[in-house]
Amino acid sequence: MAEKTGDRPGQRYGHVCLAYDDPVAFETAARDFLAEGAAAGERIWYIAPEAPRGWDFRPELIRLGDHYPEGSVIDPEQGLEAYAAATRRALADGYSGLRVAAEATPLVRTPAQLDAFARYEHLVDRYMRTHPFSALCAFDRTELGAAVDELACLHPESDAPFRLFAPPPALGDAGLAGDLDEATRGLFARALDRAELRPAAGDLVIDGEELAFIDHNSLLDLDEYARRHGVTAVLRTRLWSPGHLADLLELTALRVEGGR
Repeated sequence: MAEKTGDRPGQRYGHVCLAYDDPVAFETAARDFLAEGAAAGERIWYIAPEAPRGWDFRPELIRLGDHYPEGSVIDPEQGLEAYAAATRRALADGYSGLRVAAEATPLVRTPAQLDAFARYEHLVDRYMRTHPFSALCAFDRTELGAAVDELACLHPESDAPFRLFAPPPALGDAGLAGDLDEATRGLFARALDRAELRPAAGDLVIDGEELAFIDHNSLLDLDEYARRHGVTAVLRTRLWSPGHLADLLELTALRVEGGR
C-alpha cells in the first residue's frame, strides 16, 4: 500500500481506515501493513498501548500520548505538522519514508474530538499524495458505533459506503468512490464540510471514476457546496446518469463530464 501516484485512482493509496470489532483484527492488519513498509525500507511505527507479540520484525512502539494530545481535541494543522516532521526525520535517517499503524479510538470519544480528528484525517490524506508517508488508522466499532463511518469515509481505503479523499494531484482536487444516496446524505454533507475542498487552480475538479452510484440529492449538495464557496465544481465520472440528472436539475455551480 505504498503507492503514491498513478493515472487512475483504482490503485491502493496507503491511507487505510480499519473499523474493527476484535482487537486481534487490528494487530493482524497492522502486521501486514507494516511488513510492506519494512520491506520497502520505511521507518515503521506501531502506535498502541503495548508492543505486538509473535511478529518476525520489530516496529518502533509509540505510545498514543507521545504523539497525539490524548484526552484533548487535536489541532488538525499541528497534527499534520507532527507527521510531516516525523517523515522528514525518517528520510534524514536514511529510511525511504514513514509508515504508521495507529489504534486511535481514544482520540475520538467526544463529538468535538471526532469533528477535529475527521478534519485532520483529510489534511493528512492530502499530504500523503505527495510525500512518502502511509498510515493505517484503526478504530474500535464496538466502542464508537456508527461514528466510525464519519472517519472511514475520509479515507480512500475503508469499508465506508462512500469515500471522499485526495487523489493524485494530476487527477483533481478531490476523489469520490462508492455509493452516494439518501442513506449517506447527512454523512456526505459532514464530510464535505470537514474536507474544506478548494481548487488548486480554476475549477474544483472531483475525480468520480470510482463512483458506483450518485443520486440527485448528492448532486444538489455538491452544487450547493460549490455555490456557497464561490467556485465551479466539475465531477468527472464514467457513469451516465449523473450527467443527465445534472441537465434536468439545471445546476449552476456543478458540471458533470463523461459517461454520456
